[in-house]
Amino acid sequence: MNPLFTVRDLEKRYGTRIGCTDVSFDLWPGEVMGIVGESGSGKSTLLSCLAGHMPPDRGEVHFDGRDVLAMSEPERRFLARTEWAFVHQNPRDGLRMAVSAGGNVGERLMAVGARHYGDIRETATDWLGRVEIAADRIDDRPSAFSGGMQQRLQIARNLVTGPRLVFMDEPTGGLDVSVQARLLDLLRGLVRRLGLSAIIVTHDLAVVRLLADRLMVMKGGRVVETGLTDQVLDDPQHPYTQLLVSSVLQV
Repeated sequence: MNPLFTVRDLEKRYGTRIGCTDVSFDLWPGEVMGIVGESGSGKSTLLSCLAGHMPPDRGEVHFDGRDVLAMSEPERRFLARTEWAFVHQNPRDGLRMAVSAGGNVGERLMAVGARHYGDIRETATDWLGRVEIAADRIDDRPSAFSGGMQQRLQIARNLVTGPRLVFMDEPTGGLDVSVQARLLDLLRGLVRRLGLSAIIVTHDLAVVRLLADRLMVMKGGRVVETGLTDQVLDDPQHPYTQLLVSSVLQV
């Protein structure tokens, strides 16, 4: 079996400041990778480069054997709405707020060629159910939903086309603790049932403990420690990782 996603020597700089540098890893089919670090560690810059939201200054990114950085813009856009998905921290960044809940899910289906209104609506209803949104809310706009429901709607919109790789940027950030717990449980179930590969950026170690198979710890734009999630969190080797873990235990 070959890696689904391969990254080699990725670097992004902002003038003289390092966004991220010397990042290399393989992501395997069905694997979830967590990326953690404090604000300014480079994790969000790295995710933006991986997901194609900004070009790196150097390095290689391959998906299923294809050179992502060599793709044309139309090819990358098609990849982003078919085999890839991106879940934003703020669901409003990933939803069309003036379009109904069903329309949000249906738009992504139409982007990959679906045209039959009845089939689109049926699939949208099914996916709303999967993310615990009642079918009778299908014609409501996202602005009528709570933050947690908006995030679940964004997840349905992203997953409806059956992507193989999902990027998540602080998917539970800004939500109440009880809402976070439900959303994490939902995400864990969907990732496992659908066999998704995912890259999750978060500052919350509880999130990666629950969702991630493997963990990368970033500081100053560099990966300072990597390994199996439980191994890294239970027996951190790098002083920075030890500090991160101990700060959580002291709360």
